[in-house]
Amino acid sequence: MTWTFTTDLAAYLAAAHPAVAARPVSDTLMLTVTEALKRRGTGAYGAEAPVFGWWTGADGTVAGGLLCTPPFPMVLGVVPAEAVRSLAAALCAEPLLAGVRAFNARRPDAEALAAAWGRPTRIAEELRLYRLAGLVAPDPAPAGRSRPATVADIPLLLEWVEAFHEESGAHGAASEAALRDRISYGGALLWEHAGEPVSLAGFSRPVGSASRIGPVYTPPALRGRGYAAGVTHAATRAAHAAGAAEVLLFTDLANPTSNSLYQRLGYTPVEDRAEVVPV
Repeated sequence: MTWTFTTDLAAYLAAAHPAVAARPVSDTLMLTVTEALKRRGTGAYGAEAPVFGWWTGADGTVAGGLLCTPPFPMVLGVVPAEAVRSLAAALCAEPLLAGVRAFNARRPDAEALAAAWGRPTRIAEELRLYRLAGLVAPDPAPAGRSRPATVADIPLLLEWVEAFHEESGAHGAASEAALRDRISYGGALLWEHAGEPVSLAGFSRPVGSASRIGPVYTPPALRGRGYAAGVTHAATRAAHAAGAAEVLLFTDLANPTSNSLYQRLGYTPVEDRAEVVPV
């Protein structure tokens, strides 16, 4: 039973992708990140080389994996309990993991890894993964309509995504390359009222039968009018039309408004994750 680590994306995909792809809901982060790396290159998230890992069980079968795309936290997928315990030791000893300063894992695994890491930590963010059970239209329906974003909208999208990152504490920065990629498959929608954009929702390119909604952003002065519900409903329908059998999203558990909104639209909780950082 052992972890294997590499900076070679092709080697990771050959070894670990089948196990990760078998869990398209719980491992949605792993799948969408590797898809972006395949399409946009290993510098898609930053200049520092990504690191990948996979856990091989006693029977020689790969049972799950992890990845880290600095400056983002390491993402731990679904792995057995013994893999979590072993990873704590690897974080201290494996040179390729020397740059890991935070990690994102399912809540029980995050707590176990933090306890075994041997250093003071805190939970920086608690996330809940939702999946769509049955789409429900907003009631009452907001004024306006949705439309796909175009290249001409990129300045506004950059402004709003940057504002979303600043408000939510999300890692990284708004990327024109990432937005152009979203626009290429219809993965960014705007809600318009009286001919003006008032809200944004995106969805990831379907991977392994699943797509994930996000980001969702409405400027503060325009909130409370149902625009986020309208554009999220539209983005969910668009994700289905793009081929997603499962539509997912993450919420910050500290934000009761968004958690309530998505449940009204027909999303149901799957599991919780936590981002752990050193104190």
